[in-house]
Amino acid sequence: MPPPSLLAVFAHPDDESLTAGGTLARHAAAGARTAVVTATWAVDTPRAAELADALHILGAGRPHMLGYADSRVPRSAPDSPRLCDAPLDEAVGALVARIRDFRPDIVVTHDAYGGLTGHEDHVHTHRVTLLAVHAAGLERLYPDAGAPWQPSALYLSTHPHSAVRAWSGHLAPVGKAMRTVPDDRVTATVDVTPWLDRKIAAVLAHRTEVARGAAPGLIAALPGPERERLLGTEWYIRHDLVAQAPTGTELQP
Repeated sequence: MPPPSLLAVFAHPDDESLTAGGTLARHAAAGARTAVVTATWAVDTPRAAELADALHILGAGRPHMLGYADSRVPRSAPDSPRLCDAPLDEAVGALVARIRDFRPDIVVTHDAYGGLTGHEDHVHTHRVTLLAVHAAGLERLYPDAGAPWQPSALYLSTHPHSAVRAWSGHLAPVGKAMRTVPDDRVTATVDVTPWLDRKIAAVLAHRTEVARGAAPGLIAALPGPERERLLGTEWYIRHDLVAQAPTGTELQP
């Protein structure tokens, strides 16, 4: 069977590389179709060009940007509303159209916390993606967005409590809270060390973020073993979209 196609949906340019870069590179190396949707920033900004470079490294095709403004950077899309202020139905419909066009087997996005830092754009992208993935398979929702397509699974990128020790020394000094989940909530632990060189190269392609000392800048300053300790594993919570239980007459726990 061909490897499952994968669509990653993240809030900002660089989220895809930091959060799921190894998974994207792994699927692409296996011959799977992979693609990324980025919710914020305009296509004519330097960060969009950096995103294109990162996706080329990961084998994930051309960027597809919804074009909303980063909630903390109005100049990211000066003619568009902030992602969190945009009409929910509009944002969901835009993502439904992309899902139906690409027809992925698997969709990956932020977890309900919005990842370690809990950025509000991450949290809202989680909400939009959850709604869009369900709506994409229903023919009477967004009928102008293409033929229905139901992905088989949604995976939420996350960090378990046990990962705190690795990250706390880097995030705590800069006042970053860490939002993690109990280890037993994690349903997929992906070793991405064989693709770590590609992942790190993609992270560093986000040159604006390296220069201003954001997470890619933090990664750039670390020695190789520490980069592997922080980035060599990716964790996910599976959110099933297709009924697994037999049809019955009562709700089951």
